[in-house]
Amino acid sequence: MTTGTWTRRISVTAVAMTALAVAPLAGPAAPAQAASAQTATPQTTTPQTATAQTATESAATTVDYATWQQDCRSVMDQALPYLKSRVAAAKPGEKQAIVFDIDNTTLETDFGFSWPQPANKPVLNVAEYAQEHGVSLFFVTARPGILYLPTEYNLEHDGYDVSGLYVRGLLDLFKDVAAYKTAQRVDIENKGYDIIANIGNSATDLSGGHADRTFKLPDYDGQLS
Repeated sequence: MTTGTWTRRISVTAVAMTALAVAPLAGPAAPAQAASAQTATPQTTTPQTATAQTATESAATTVDYATWQQDCRSVMDQALPYLKSRVAAAKPGEKQAIVFDIDNTTLETDFGFSWPQPANKPVLNVAEYAQEHGVSLFFVTARPGILYLPTEYNLEHDGYDVSGLYVRGLLDLFKDVAAYKTAQRVDIENKGYDIIANIGNSATDLSGGHADRTFKLPDYDGQLS
């Protein structure tokens, strides 16, 4: 991957998602850990959100790969110490989880000119620490159900341990994206998990609560999907 300036392109994944808007219903993957009978208490407070404090985030006309990576690292540099503190404070038997968006969050969707799409390395570094310390990784995406298997393969190929993958079924395609993603986090909590962090690059990834803390990666006023 070069570090030259790339103007925003429409990713192969985004095209596939539009063309396959009538995809069949696909449910979430079974978590790697068996869900306990105990139901986590939903989070009702608004979590604190860490963002990249850069000029490019607020007013960018083009998206530069090197700058994007730097901005992602600045957010993940806040996420990692927080994650370490939460892992260290975990109670015996507590089931901790992180929820991730996929496009331009865990994967380099708009910069990944190959298949499988490369991992977004600053995010992967945080995910690797989490999974090595017993934190389950869940992925909630607006991708349609027909892309479930290639998406799961891509994530696992890049080094993510997928405890659960939520994609949009047929009925979900007609729902508000933020409401759909919130409902999936509620489902994860109902499996007994405490969602200690929610990481995404869009407001629709993070709104609605049901996470102890949120971390927003840059989307440059919507230039990155």
